[in-house]
Amino acid sequence: MQVDPKRLARALNPQTLVVVGDKGPNFQWLENNKDFEGKLYSVQVDPNEIAGIEERGYTNFTKLEDVPEDVDLVICAVPRNVAPYIVNDAVKKHVGGMVIFTAGFAETGEELGAQLQERIIEMARAEGLPIVGPNCMGVHNARLGVKFTADQPKVGDGNVSYITQSGTHGASLSMLSPQLGIKVTRTVSIGNAVVLNEADYLEFLRDDPDTHYIGMYLEGVKDGRRFFEVLRETVKKKPVVIWKGGQNEAGQRATRSHTASLATSQALWDGMMRQVGAIGVNTLDEMLDVMACLVHNKPPTGRRVALMAMTGGQSVAISDAFGRASLDVPELSASSYERLGEFFNIIGGSYRNPFDMAGTIGMAGDPGNFYKILDILAEDPNLDSFVYEFSAGFFIRQWRGEEGQKQLTDMLDGLDRFRERVGRPLILVVHPGHLEAEILPLKQELWRRNYAVYGNFDRAAIALSRVTTYYEAHPPA
Repeated sequence: MQVDPKRLARALNPQTLVVVGDKGPNFQWLENNKDFEGKLYSVQVDPNEIAGIEERGYTNFTKLEDVPEDVDLVICAVPRNVAPYIVNDAVKKHVGGMVIFTAGFAETGEELGAQLQERIIEMARAEGLPIVGPNCMGVHNARLGVKFTADQPKVGDGNVSYITQSGTHGASLSMLSPQLGIKVTRTVSIGNAVVLNEADYLEFLRDDPDTHYIGMYLEGVKDGRRFFEVLRETVKKKPVVIWKGGQNEAGQRATRSHTASLATSQALWDGMMRQVGAIGVNTLDEMLDVMACLVHNKPPTGRRVALMAMTGGQSVAISDAFGRASLDVPELSASSYERLGEFFNIIGGSYRNPFDMAGTIGMAGDPGNFYKILDILAEDPNLDSFVYEFSAGFFIRQWRGEEGQKQLTDMLDGLDRFRERVGRPLILVVHPGHLEAEILPLKQELWRRNYAVYGNFDRAAIALSRVTTYYEAHPPA
């Protein structure tokens, strides 16, 4: 439908929020939004439920029209046969928009479900009412404290937005991202997307000043031509990462029963993604990997990578991984090799790129050599990005105790200075080996310092390659 962007902005950035039909014993929708910064009200007619709502301190009305404020967003959690009546009330109230959590519509394959959905569509389109859903979890606005699950974060400075046809994936992305230092500003679970579709949300995010990076989980598109055109324009302004669900016959059957999405040929989809220059991923982990690489790094300007590994075997493995991802591992300049040769321990080591550097910076080496290597790499003209491996097997014992922690902090401070100096991507790989529990505090500190951190070489390589490909097609202004 033709969307009024100001009205959609009201719905996605509400100041007044009304939950219709919440029920005990948990009253999940009211409780999920207890940290909401605006005005939060309930609409419920069941006296038994009203008592529980009021015990929790929420103001309840028996009719939506009785709410004294202009209502920006309604969350509808009533049975499916009641939902059209609530939509009608929302139309009369001239609310900003609605989330219809209620399921049981066209995705069931039942005639009644389809008929109820059509009634909702007709009323919404006649009024120009933005509806998120039905059959969805709805809106998470991290700045305002609007949530569709209680554990979603409330933060004030996010720059990543997710649009997803799966409530589970939306919840996972919004809650896992902050653990990786990725700050989410909004997540919208769109479900059946029968009034607003994926192109409407994408168009909104294209112009949203709070959104610098967009992630999408889609099982199908309602208007392929419009989505193509909006996506093509959006990727010129900001990266869009898309995980397409339903890539094979079994997955496509699942999408029909999940959100009533029609199957799209995977070959056709892949061709569209290449043509517009969006970033395609295949799993939730890949979405997070790519988003971390985007958020935590300056845009790469080429495919030439310096690879710093700890041992000979790892230097081979890291080179293979980055080569498989179509990244280049070039020779360094003659000047760099001359300087490295002055101190680098080549007995059991190498500095040709990839680096085999444990004997130079580890227990048997001088820790100061680490900073010498970074200085040389910072000045080498043949490099666009940098990858450094932390190996728990080599370092974890060195980092124990007060002196060890100081050494680790100095190393991390050195990486911070290096990243700031070069202004190019610095990717970290943390191999925990058999010491997963002991290495977790290091990973948490790296996330706190806004690094993209990966558990193996392949995930790091794939993420960096996809981000590099995007910026090759869309260089930053």
